[in-house]
Amino acid sequence: MKKELWTLSILAGICIGIGGAFFLAIDNKVIGALFFTLGLFTIVTRQFHLFTGRVGYVLENDKQYALNLIITWIGNLIGTGIVAYALRFTRQAAPFIEKATTMCNTKLNDSLVSIFILSIFCNILMYIAVDGFKTNKHEVGKYIGLFLCVAGFILAGFEHCIANMFYFSMANIWNAHTFLYLIVMTLGNVTGGLVIPVLKKLGN
Repeated sequence: MKKELWTLSILAGICIGIGGAFFLAIDNKVIGALFFTLGLFTIVTRQFHLFTGRVGYVLENDKQYALNLIITWIGNLIGTGIVAYALRFTRQAAPFIEKATTMCNTKLNDSLVSIFILSIFCNILMYIAVDGFKTNKHEVGKYIGLFLCVAGFILAGFEHCIANMFYFSMANIWNAHTFLYLIVMTLGNVTGGLVIPVLKKLGN
């Protein structure tokens, strides 16, 4: 089980990394955001393990599920890193690094409060996207919801900790400051992923 969990988590990270590469490659932000969503589309259809997509269900599961989320987070980090550092050896390296560095500097010069709030809103949309895909009985509707929610959080500038793992690796901007911001993004994503499940539980 642990070997499978690591594999599915790394694969999810690779998918998000490829989605991030799409976003960096496309100058039009709207089109880039829509193409980024292909990463999550692959994850949910292939049942890979993405931290931000699975954290919203932590209250419905046992302690082992919560512990597995740690492996998922690390696996996602490895997967995004594989894509980013591989791309740094290609002809796309210079433009990708330039764009990623600009993005990362904006994020890392923001306040932690701002980062936390933006991360909360990101995973509210992520939960809607993933849960909608699972529960929406309309085949077309589940895919429309998926693409609109993910593209929406990108265009709004909300913070997704796994996508940012890719951008930080692409810019090769890892240090203590970066890890601090990544942890705050992760905590914000956890909070955002639990907003709807908790409010639904309180309402019952």
